[in-house]
Amino acid sequence: MKVKSKSIVFLFLIFISFSILSSNAFAKNLFEDKDSDTKYSRSAEAGFAEEEFRRGVQSYYRGLFNDAINQFERALSYLPEENLIIDWLGKAYYRAGMEGDAIKHWQYAKDAGYGGLVLDNRIEVVRERRVTGVDSNLNIRYTETGSFSGINKENKLLFSQPISVLPNYDGTIWVLTYGSNELLLFDINGTIIKRVTGPLVGFDRPVDIMRLNDGDLLVCESAGDRLAVLSDKGSFKKYIGKKGRGLGELVGPQYACQDENGNIYVSDFGNSRITVFDKEGNGIFNFGSRTAGFDGLKGPTGIACSGESIYVCDSVKGAIYEFDLSGNYRDMLVKEKTFDFPESMKFYDGYLIVSDRKHVSTVETGTGIVFENAYIGNAPSRITCAVPDKNGNIIVSDFKTNEVYIMAKMSELIGGLFVQIERVYAEKFPEVTLEVRVQNRKRQPVVGLKAENFYLTEDKRPCGNVRLTGAASENENEDIVIVIDRSMYMADYDEALNTAIREIASNMQGVGNISVISAGQIPVIEYQGKPEGLLKFSSKALKAPLSKNTAFDLSVRLATNELINAEPKRGIIYVTQGRFDESSFARYGISDLTTYMNNNGVTFSVIQLENTGLVQELNYMVNNVNGKSYYVYRPQGLSCVIKDMLEVPNGLYSLSYTSVLPTDLGRAFLPVEVETYILNRSGRDETGYFSPLN
Repeated sequence: MKVKSKSIVFLFLIFISFSILSSNAFAKNLFEDKDSDTKYSRSAEAGFAEEEFRRGVQSYYRGLFNDAINQFERALSYLPEENLIIDWLGKAYYRAGMEGDAIKHWQYAKDAGYGGLVLDNRIEVVRERRVTGVDSNLNIRYTETGSFSGINKENKLLFSQPISVLPNYDGTIWVLTYGSNELLLFDINGTIIKRVTGPLVGFDRPVDIMRLNDGDLLVCESAGDRLAVLSDKGSFKKYIGKKGRGLGELVGPQYACQDENGNIYVSDFGNSRITVFDKEGNGIFNFGSRTAGFDGLKGPTGIACSGESIYVCDSVKGAIYEFDLSGNYRDMLVKEKTFDFPESMKFYDGYLIVSDRKHVSTVETGTGIVFENAYIGNAPSRITCAVPDKNGNIIVSDFKTNEVYIMAKMSELIGGLFVQIERVYAEKFPEVTLEVRVQNRKRQPVVGLKAENFYLTEDKRPCGNVRLTGAASENENEDIVIVIDRSMYMADYDEALNTAIREIASNMQGVGNISVISAGQIPVIEYQGKPEGLLKFSSKALKAPLSKNTAFDLSVRLATNELINAEPKRGIIYVTQGRFDESSFARYGISDLTTYMNNNGVTFSVIQLENTGLVQELNYMVNNVNGKSYYVYRPQGLSCVIKDMLEVPNGLYSLSYTSVLPTDLGRAFLPVEVETYILNRSGRDETGYFSPLN
């Protein structure tokens, strides 16, 4: 009996030993002991490093970047030369807004032969961004990166004579066709996803399409001598104007624009004038005839509005003229015979984009300086419209070749896309979900991508059951943090502050979450919850007192921390009188703050309680973090603040797949890679994750 018991124990020990050896033999350790002289053993340092690394990866995917940095540094204390840990430490520094430290660690790993082209590209792009910042300058050459043809491969006509284009904030593009009298909606890959023929009688030689302030679409019908108002989805709503020479009447309308007051300005080619309607569609006045010092318009085509100025192209004179909002002639912006036959003209970020037969040019509104962006060459082309889209491209319609061109900056075409896998959700393994952010090299988000634009692999093998489960650009809600200036300068602005907070909360319409942080001597979280909780906001209820020294930098960092795990669309609104004190940037500089927000998809806007220009620091932050500034008592009110924030491009995508990798009971580091393709550009990223422990 005793002998039998000993035999059983002996066999049991052999079985356990074999199991351990088998497990070690077939499960690949993440960090091998390079000094080990036995096949199955590892040093304690490698095991400790692996455990700290695992915790660091989990903290990183939870948005706890400071914790991740500490855990990766502890892992490095055990294995100082392990490049995988160094790479992840760089990632954590990058997401924490410390790009200099991130580049230093990535460069160290690269010099050790780690990372390949993916790491090379990451270092190059981040280093370039730190030098050049956000590039919104249109005075640069563009080149064709792709096109949508009106004839498919089977020689079937899809559309005829595209004449005007209108990009949408979600990456889709409206294309108006003169020949086929249609309005077409294209996705980013050139697929027609919707056809609109207008009202029952159809469009009658449409020339231009624009978006009105309320989101509706306006189509100028040149042969119909009228304007058609459509919903944002393309459904017909009503007509504006009719044929004639009287007030509110048109003959061959060409192009249109709208000012901030809602008035619509139309280039009335047949009447050689500009016809103006109010936002309800009633004719209110005309201008452009001969006056003192001005010979009058001969062939008005392109028209654009910027602030208090209306700019009009004259296709006969080849010039651009400037008028005020009442139609009074101001000056000649671009001298006569500069352009051959200018047609469409669109205002964008301080520039006028002019389509002139074979040329696309930009004009600085302040100086009238003309810069050529693109030249089609000797091909039989006629460019009728050129408009920037949300992805940093220029969309161009070519009337003669029956094509729509996508034009990009040469640097973007050569450098490709910047792709990052920001988060991996593996709680339901083998079902895995990735959050992937796609940008161009200048940090502009790429929106409108479809499932076919992504290729997922795990350990270089194609993933199974891949699907696109979400695109942040399509989200209709946003989480917001309001940071309130609590400097002594705010003492006289209680009423204005109350107005701003209540109006923001009201405009959120109960959707999304909102927080309030007081930027006093120490940041204080005053409120967290739903917008309706702030509909009766009073500054008297704030816990943080006014202070001579305010921690603006710490408040913005805290606000960003609050938003890292919030909705994909997220932003900070800073409510202030407009001045800073010496302590505002005591801990973090402006560049550190903008980097931290940018690297986590957070926008930054300002509501000023005093009607003055933005101070230099705030102007820099707004311009570099996809924001805008508003005066609390401006005539239009603050109703568009939330809408503007929702329409900021967001290049975050959610992709899911079914993994087939062995997990080693949750101890294995599982690699995953993603490639993104769009027209002639591509980008790639690689990462890894751990499945839940079993």
